[in-house]
Amino acid sequence: MDRQELAAAIRRVSKLSGRFVLRSGKTSNTYFDKYLFESEPAVLRAIAEHLSALVPKDVELLCGLEMGGIPVVTMLSQVTGLPCAFLRKERKSYGTMKYAEGPPLAGRRIALVEDVVSSGGAILDQAKVLRADGIEVNLAICVIDRQTGGLEALAEDGIVLKALFTMEEVDGGAS
Repeated sequence: MDRQELAAAIRRVSKLSGRFVLRSGKTSNTYFDKYLFESEPAVLRAIAEHLSALVPKDVELLCGLEMGGIPVVTMLSQVTGLPCAFLRKERKSYGTMKYAEGPPLAGRRIALVEDVVSSGGAILDQAKVLRADGIEVNLAICVIDRQTGGLEALAEDGIVLKALFTMEEVDGGAS
């Protein structure tokens, strides 16, 4: 599936219209339900295949943000052959008490993987936790950049955002 076909597939399976409150607190009349495109095997695989081109060669570990980034990072791991870790929003209060499941992150070049970025808040929150543990965070990869300030907020924090699509591309079908 080429980029234009993939944008159309994402739009077809996941675009909702109505009134939606985003994580940033802003409202939108268009919402892409990431769980709808992430639950379609052919679409998720095509997303991962296209995202793989955005992963720099020096990345050693892909880190998916809970919850929407988990299916994306899992499939991206399969496509790239890179190991992946799963990052919780909050540290477990039992057992291992971890916020990162999977291989150790320390000392590795990581890329954060997210589904849809609006304000960048989820990535910024996770970066703060990782940096407190001495883990360098300077790259995030996402499926859709909603173009609502996330790219700029991440850049201010030293994080480059590489998006497969902008909201305009997915919403309008352009590539």
